[in-house]
Amino acid sequence: MIEIKKNRIENNYSNWQIFGLTFLRVLIGWHFLYEGLIKVFTPNWTAEFYLAGAIGPLAPLFRSLSRSESLLAFVDTLNMWGLVVIGLGLFIGLFSKPLKIAGIILLLLYYFAYPPLVGAGINTHAEGSYWIVNKNLIEIASLCVLFLFPSSHISGIDRFLSYKKSVLSSSR
Repeated sequence: MIEIKKNRIENNYSNWQIFGLTFLRVLIGWHFLYEGLIKVFTPNWTAEFYLAGAIGPLAPLFRSLSRSESLLAFVDTLNMWGLVVIGLGLFIGLFSKPLKIAGIILLLLYYFAYPPLVGAGINTHAEGSYWIVNKNLIEIASLCVLFLFPSSHISGIDRFLSYKKSVLSSSR
């Protein structure tokens, strides 16, 4: 239930709602973390072929990134460690709000590299065929839900940071 008091909305989630939101956050965090660690620990991993084969609206940008050795090295590092940091933060509930936004942005880049649209060139994958909705879009929507209904201040490390912040502000 959400109550409005003095123009302020207070979240009064049930235990099941907290569990559901936390479970979703942890699952998405695990997915990001795992994908990042696989890339970090795979010798000579690179996004070069992924970028070079892009078919979406940002394909010219992605292809140009794949042709520049220095930009590609930067993108590879940013991709690997971005996945790890976003994943770890979501998994443990630390700095969740900005990391949800970062996750949404990263997933949008993946989505627009290979949009699942008719006539886009590719819409079949090892997992099946998609049209508009794929796992990236579903994870984007899930992160949007988590952003709009935050729970890490209740069931994550952010809880201790928000508690410390409220103690410091009330002691002034």
